[in-house]
Amino acid sequence: MTHPNENSIPTQNTFDDDELIKNFPDFKNNYSTINGVSLHYVEGGSGMPLICLPGWPQTWYSYHPIASELAKTFRVIIVDIRGMGSSEKPLEGYDKKTMATDILRLIQQLGYDKIHIMGHDIGGMIAMSFAFNYPQHTEKLVVLDGSHPGEGMLYMPLVPAPGSFGAMMDAARPYAWWMGFNQVKGLPEKLLEGRFEHLLDWLFNYVMIDDRKMSGFDREVYAAAYNDADSIRASNGWYQTFGQDIEDSKSYQQLSMPVLAIGSYISYNYMKMGLPAVAPDLKLIEISDSGHYLYEEQPEQVLRAVLSFLGK
Repeated sequence: MTHPNENSIPTQNTFDDDELIKNFPDFKNNYSTINGVSLHYVEGGSGMPLICLPGWPQTWYSYHPIASELAKTFRVIIVDIRGMGSSEKPLEGYDKKTMATDILRLIQQLGYDKIHIMGHDIGGMIAMSFAFNYPQHTEKLVVLDGSHPGEGMLYMPLVPAPGSFGAMMDAARPYAWWMGFNQVKGLPEKLLEGRFEHLLDWLFNYVMIDDRKMSGFDREVYAAAYNDADSIRASNGWYQTFGQDIEDSKSYQQLSMPVLAIGSYISYNYMKMGLPAVAPDLKLIEISDSGHYLYEEQPEQVLRAVLSFLGK
Protein backbone atom coordinates (compact mmCIF):
# COMPACT_ATOMS: atom_id res chain seq x y z
CA MET A 1 0.00 0.00 0.00
CA THR A 2 1.39 3.42 -0.93
CA HIS A 3 1.42 6.01 1.83
CA PRO A 4 1.21 9.65 0.74
CA ASN A 5 3.75 12.06 2.08
CA GLU A 6 4.46 15.71 1.60
CA ASN A 7 5.71 15.11 -1.95
CA SER A 8 2.98 12.77 -3.20
CA ILE A 9 -0.46 13.28 -4.70
CA PRO A 10 -3.24 10.84 -3.70
CA THR A 11 -5.08 8.97 -6.46
CA GLN A 12 -8.35 10.69 -7.30
CA ASN A 13 -11.66 9.08 -6.37
CA THR A 14 -14.77 10.06 -4.46
CA PHE A 15 -13.24 9.19 -1.10
CA ASP A 16 -9.74 10.63 -1.57
CA ASP A 17 -8.66 13.43 0.69
CA ASP A 18 -8.59 15.88 -2.22
CA GLU A 19 -12.26 15.20 -2.91
CA LEU A 20 -13.41 15.04 0.71
CA ILE A 21 -11.72 18.33 1.61
CA LYS A 22 -14.20 20.07 -0.69
CA ASN A 23 -16.75 19.58 2.11
CA PHE A 24 -14.48 21.64 4.41
CA PRO A 25 -14.50 25.22 3.09
CA ASP A 26 -11.13 26.97 3.54
CA PHE A 27 -9.41 23.82 4.82
CA LYS A 28 -6.45 22.21 3.09
CA ASN A 29 -4.76 18.81 3.07
CA ASN A 30 -1.19 18.30 4.21
CA TYR A 31 1.12 15.30 4.37
CA SER A 32 4.29 15.31 6.47
CA THR A 33 6.78 12.82 7.82
CA ILE A 34 6.54 13.04 11.62
CA ASN A 35 8.41 10.89 14.15
CA GLY A 36 9.43 8.60 11.28
CA VAL A 37 5.85 8.15 10.04
CA SER A 38 4.00 9.85 7.19
CA LEU A 39 0.90 11.58 8.62
CA HIS A 40 -2.02 13.17 6.82
CA TYR A 41 -3.79 16.12 8.42
CA VAL A 42 -6.11 18.92 7.37
CA GLU A 43 -6.09 22.46 8.69
CA GLY A 44 -8.17 25.59 8.47
CA GLY A 45 -9.23 28.67 10.39
CA SER A 46 -7.12 30.99 12.52
CA GLY A 47 -6.39 31.58 16.18
CA MET A 48 -5.12 29.31 18.93
CA PRO A 49 -4.27 25.89 17.47
CA LEU A 50 -6.80 23.15 18.24
CA ILE A 51 -5.57 19.64 17.47
CA CYS A 52 -8.47 17.26 16.73
CA LEU A 53 -8.01 13.48 16.86
CA PRO A 54 -10.59 10.98 15.50
CA GLY A 55 -11.46 7.51 16.74
CA TRP A 56 -12.29 4.02 15.45
CA PRO A 57 -13.54 3.21 12.88
CA GLN A 58 -13.47 6.72 11.41
CA THR A 59 -10.96 9.18 9.96
CA TRP A 60 -10.30 12.91 9.93
CA TYR A 61 -13.58 13.22 8.01
CA SER A 62 -15.53 12.55 11.24
CA TYR A 63 -15.04 16.19 12.20
CA HIS A 64 -17.05 17.46 9.23
CA PRO A 65 -20.17 18.28 11.32
CA ILE A 66 -18.22 20.69 13.57
CA ALA A 67 -14.96 21.67 11.85
CA SER A 68 -16.14 24.79 10.02
CA GLU A 69 -17.70 26.25 13.17
CA LEU A 70 -14.60 25.52 15.24
CA ALA A 71 -12.46 27.16 12.54
CA LYS A 72 -14.22 30.49 13.13
CA THR A 73 -12.34 30.72 16.44
CA PHE A 74 -9.35 28.37 16.21
CA ARG A 75 -6.69 27.10 13.86
CA VAL A 76 -8.21 23.63 13.52
CA ILE A 77 -5.81 20.79 12.70
CA ILE A 78 -7.46 17.38 12.25
CA VAL A 79 -5.00 14.50 12.15
CA ASP A 80 -5.32 11.03 10.69
CA ILE A 81 -3.49 9.34 13.57
CA ARG A 82 -0.81 6.73 12.94
CA GLY A 83 -2.50 3.81 11.17
CA MET A 84 -5.59 5.77 10.08
CA GLY A 85 -6.84 6.85 6.67
CA SER A 86 -4.09 8.28 4.48
CA SER A 87 -1.50 8.23 7.24
CA GLU A 88 1.17 5.55 7.21
CA LYS A 89 0.45 2.16 8.76
CA PRO A 90 3.68 0.88 10.30
CA LEU A 91 3.95 -2.44 12.08
CA GLU A 92 4.50 -0.85 15.50
CA GLY A 93 4.20 2.32 17.54
CA TYR A 94 0.50 2.12 18.41
CA ASP A 95 0.87 2.63 22.14
CA LYS A 96 -0.70 5.95 23.05
CA LYS A 97 2.53 7.46 24.35
CA THR A 98 4.24 6.99 20.98
CA MET A 99 1.18 8.32 19.18
CA ALA A 100 1.14 11.35 21.51
CA THR A 101 4.75 11.93 20.52
CA ASP A 102 3.63 11.92 16.88
CA ILE A 103 1.36 14.84 17.75
CA LEU A 104 4.11 16.65 19.64
CA ARG A 105 6.47 16.41 16.68
CA LEU A 106 3.71 17.61 14.35
CA ILE A 107 2.96 20.74 16.38
CA GLN A 108 6.66 21.46 16.70
CA GLN A 109 7.06 21.15 12.94
CA LEU A 110 4.15 23.55 12.51
CA GLY A 111 5.82 26.03 14.85
CA TYR A 112 3.43 25.78 17.80
CA ASP A 113 4.48 25.57 21.42
CA LYS A 114 1.13 25.31 23.22
CA ILE A 115 -2.16 23.96 21.92
CA HIS A 116 -5.67 22.93 22.79
CA ILE A 117 -6.17 19.23 22.06
CA MET A 118 -9.44 17.38 21.52
CA GLY A 119 -10.09 13.72 20.86
CA HIS A 120 -12.96 11.28 20.43
CA ASP A 121 -12.79 7.54 21.24
CA ILE A 122 -9.21 6.33 20.48
CA GLY A 123 -8.40 9.95 19.69
CA GLY A 124 -9.42 10.84 23.25
CA MET A 125 -6.96 8.27 24.59
CA ILE A 126 -4.15 9.85 22.56
CA ALA A 127 -5.20 13.37 23.57
CA MET A 128 -5.05 12.36 27.24
CA SER A 129 -1.66 10.72 26.73
CA PHE A 130 -0.43 13.95 25.14
CA ALA A 131 -1.65 15.94 28.14
CA PHE A 132 -0.09 13.47 30.62
CA ASN A 133 3.26 13.41 28.85
CA TYR A 134 3.47 16.97 27.55
CA PRO A 135 1.55 19.20 29.98
CA GLN A 136 3.82 22.12 29.16
CA HIS A 137 2.42 22.07 25.61
CA THR A 138 -1.24 21.57 26.60
CA GLU A 139 -3.40 24.61 27.24
CA LYS A 140 -6.73 22.75 27.55
CA LEU A 141 -7.84 19.17 26.95
CA VAL A 142 -11.19 17.94 25.59
CA VAL A 143 -12.10 14.24 25.54
CA LEU A 144 -15.31 12.78 24.14
CA ASP A 145 -16.48 9.24 24.88
CA GLY A 146 -12.95 8.04 25.45
CA SER A 147 -10.27 8.35 28.11
CA HIS A 148 -6.82 6.88 28.69
CA PRO A 149 -6.75 3.09 29.10
CA GLY A 150 -6.76 2.02 32.74
CA GLU A 151 -6.86 -1.20 34.74
CA GLY A 152 -10.66 -1.23 34.64
CA MET A 153 -10.37 -2.49 31.06
CA LEU A 154 -9.01 -5.77 32.42
CA TYR A 155 -12.42 -6.47 33.97
CA MET A 156 -14.53 -5.96 30.87
CA PRO A 157 -16.83 -8.98 30.37
CA LEU A 158 -15.98 -11.70 27.91
CA VAL A 159 -19.60 -12.86 28.03
CA PRO A 160 -22.48 -10.34 28.20
CA ALA A 161 -24.65 -10.18 31.30
CA PRO A 162 -28.03 -11.91 30.77
CA GLY A 163 -30.44 -9.65 28.95
CA SER A 164 -27.83 -6.95 28.25
CA PHE A 165 -26.81 -7.76 24.68
CA GLY A 166 -29.60 -6.50 22.46
CA ALA A 167 -29.88 -4.39 19.35
CA MET A 168 -28.66 -1.30 21.22
CA MET A 169 -25.84 -1.05 23.75
CA ASP A 170 -26.96 -1.24 27.37
CA ALA A 171 -25.29 1.68 29.17
CA ALA A 172 -25.61 0.03 32.57
CA ARG A 173 -24.01 -3.22 31.38
CA PRO A 174 -22.13 -2.40 28.18
CA TYR A 175 -20.79 -5.26 26.12
CA ALA A 176 -18.07 -4.12 23.72
CA TRP A 177 -17.04 -7.44 22.18
CA TRP A 178 -14.84 -5.71 19.58
CA MET A 179 -12.43 -4.70 22.35
CA GLY A 180 -11.48 -8.38 22.48
CA PHE A 181 -11.91 -9.14 18.78
CA ASN A 182 -9.50 -6.35 17.84
CA GLN A 183 -6.85 -7.92 20.09
CA VAL A 184 -6.60 -10.91 17.76
CA LYS A 185 -3.70 -10.66 15.34
CA GLY A 186 -4.12 -11.72 11.73
CA LEU A 187 -7.71 -12.98 11.79
CA PRO A 188 -9.86 -9.78 11.67
CA GLU A 189 -8.31 -8.62 8.40
CA LYS A 190 -9.00 -12.01 6.82
CA LEU A 191 -12.64 -11.84 7.90
CA LEU A 192 -13.30 -8.17 7.20
CA GLU A 193 -11.21 -7.23 4.16
CA GLY A 194 -13.56 -6.11 1.41
CA ARG A 195 -16.62 -6.32 3.67
CA PHE A 196 -15.91 -3.82 6.42
CA GLU A 197 -19.22 -2.05 5.75
CA HIS A 198 -21.01 -4.90 7.52
CA LEU A 199 -19.14 -4.19 10.76
CA LEU A 200 -19.74 -0.46 10.36
CA ASP A 201 -23.48 -0.81 9.85
CA TRP A 202 -23.83 -3.14 12.82
CA LEU A 203 -21.68 -0.94 15.07
CA PHE A 204 -23.44 2.33 14.23
CA ASN A 205 -26.80 0.72 14.89
CA TYR A 206 -25.56 -0.71 18.20
CA VAL A 207 -23.92 2.37 19.74
CA MET A 208 -25.99 5.24 18.31
CA ILE A 209 -29.45 6.32 19.44
CA ASP A 210 -30.30 7.39 15.89
CA ASP A 211 -27.95 5.78 13.39
CA ARG A 212 -29.67 7.65 10.56
CA LYS A 213 -27.44 10.56 11.60
CA MET A 214 -24.51 8.59 10.17
CA SER A 215 -25.20 9.21 6.50
CA GLY A 216 -24.79 6.69 3.75
CA PHE A 217 -21.96 8.75 2.31
CA ASP A 218 -20.17 8.85 5.69
CA ARG A 219 -20.43 5.06 5.90
CA GLU A 220 -18.93 4.71 2.44
CA VAL A 221 -16.05 7.01 3.41
CA TYR A 222 -15.17 4.92 6.44
CA ALA A 223 -15.71 1.58 4.69
CA ALA A 224 -13.28 2.70 1.98
CA ALA A 225 -10.75 3.71 4.63
CA TYR A 226 -10.86 0.36 6.49
CA ASN A 227 -11.61 -2.12 3.75
CA ASP A 228 -8.07 -3.41 3.19
CA ALA A 229 -5.97 -5.72 5.34
CA ASP A 230 -3.30 -3.13 6.20
CA SER A 231 -5.87 -0.65 7.51
CA ILE A 232 -7.63 -3.26 9.62
CA ARG A 233 -4.32 -4.55 10.99
CA ALA A 234 -3.10 -1.04 11.82
CA SER A 235 -6.31 0.11 13.50
CA ASN A 236 -6.39 -3.03 15.60
CA GLY A 237 -2.91 -2.04 16.75
CA TRP A 238 -4.53 0.79 18.72
CA TYR A 239 -6.29 -1.89 20.78
CA GLN A 240 -3.46 -4.39 20.99
CA THR A 241 -1.29 -1.88 22.88
CA PHE A 242 -3.77 -1.32 25.73
CA GLY A 243 -1.59 -3.39 28.05
CA GLN A 244 1.36 -1.06 27.49
CA ASP A 245 -0.92 1.97 27.82
CA ILE A 246 -2.15 0.73 31.20
CA GLU A 247 1.43 0.24 32.40
CA ASP A 248 2.40 3.72 31.20
CA SER A 249 -0.56 5.25 33.02
CA LYS A 250 0.74 4.01 36.37
CA SER A 251 3.57 6.55 36.28
CA TYR A 252 1.52 9.57 35.20
CA GLN A 253 0.87 12.56 37.44
CA GLN A 254 -2.54 14.23 37.66
CA LEU A 255 -3.44 16.50 34.78
CA SER A 256 -2.67 20.10 35.63
CA MET A 257 -4.63 21.81 32.84
CA PRO A 258 -8.40 22.39 32.58
CA VAL A 259 -10.17 19.32 31.18
CA LEU A 260 -13.58 19.04 29.50
CA ALA A 261 -15.05 15.54 29.27
CA ILE A 262 -18.19 14.96 27.21
CA GLY A 263 -19.95 11.63 27.54
CA SER A 264 -22.81 10.04 25.66
CA TYR A 265 -25.50 7.95 27.30
CA ILE A 266 -23.05 5.05 27.05
CA SER A 267 -19.91 6.55 28.54
CA TYR A 268 -20.88 9.41 30.84
CA ASN A 269 -21.14 7.38 34.06
CA TYR A 270 -17.82 5.64 33.42
CA MET A 271 -16.08 8.94 32.71
CA LYS A 272 -17.65 10.32 35.88
CA MET A 273 -16.15 7.45 37.88
CA GLY A 274 -12.66 7.57 36.40
CA LEU A 275 -11.70 11.08 35.35
CA PRO A 276 -11.95 13.08 38.60
CA ALA A 277 -9.05 11.08 40.07
CA VAL A 278 -6.68 12.20 37.31
CA ALA A 279 -8.14 15.60 36.36
CA PRO A 280 -8.71 17.89 39.37
CA ASP A 281 -9.76 20.80 37.12
CA LEU A 282 -12.53 18.86 35.37
CA LYS A 283 -15.77 19.91 33.73
CA LEU A 284 -17.93 16.88 32.92
CA ILE A 285 -20.94 17.10 30.60
CA GLU A 286 -23.44 14.44 29.65
CA ILE A 287 -25.19 14.46 26.27
CA SER A 288 -27.80 11.90 27.18
CA ASP A 289 -29.65 12.06 23.86
CA SER A 290 -26.62 10.87 21.91
CA GLY A 291 -24.87 7.59 21.43
CA HIS A 292 -21.14 7.15 20.94
CA TYR A 293 -20.82 9.19 17.73
CA LEU A 294 -21.60 12.57 19.25
CA TYR A 295 -20.43 14.75 16.36
CA GLU A 296 -23.01 13.17 14.08
CA GLU A 297 -25.90 12.85 16.54
CA GLN A 298 -25.61 16.10 18.50
CA PRO A 299 -23.11 18.46 16.84
CA GLU A 300 -24.73 21.62 18.22
CA GLN A 301 -24.50 20.40 21.81
CA VAL A 302 -20.87 19.42 21.28
CA LEU A 303 -20.05 22.80 19.79
CA ARG A 304 -21.72 24.72 22.62
CA ALA A 305 -19.81 22.78 25.24
CA VAL A 306 -16.43 22.95 23.47
CA LEU A 307 -16.61 26.61 22.48
CA SER A 308 -17.76 27.65 25.95
CA PHE A 309 -14.94 25.69 27.58
CA LEU A 310 -12.15 26.77 25.25
CA GLY A 311 -13.34 30.35 25.14
CA LYS A 312 -12.95 30.96 28.86
